[in-house]
Amino acid sequence: MTMMMTDSVLTMKEMASYLKIPEEKIEKQVLQGKIPGRRIEDEWRFLRVAIDEWLRSYDTRTILISQSGALSDDEKIDELRMNIYSERKRSETEDFIE
Repeated sequence: MTMMMTDSVLTMKEMASYLKIPEEKIEKQVLQGKIPGRRIEDEWRFLRVAIDEWLRSYDTRTILISQSGALSDDEKIDELRMNIYSERKRSETEDFIE
């Protein structure tokens, strides 16, 4: 594996260092589908390019939702999201087992 390829995939520890937040907070956000990541057996992996894109786009989405007020106080949004993933027959965070 080349150096460029290994730098493009982050472990949980590397992700915590990169974002400068505790691993527990990252895992919670990933499980809620708020941060892009993949679980491979019992290990989390993150594509640096996906994280960089998420960081760039996250503020824009948050600002738009807060400005319009759309869905910000909707009590059914979590249920709706769960139903969508259920209908698609997949989880919010896809688990891969090797």
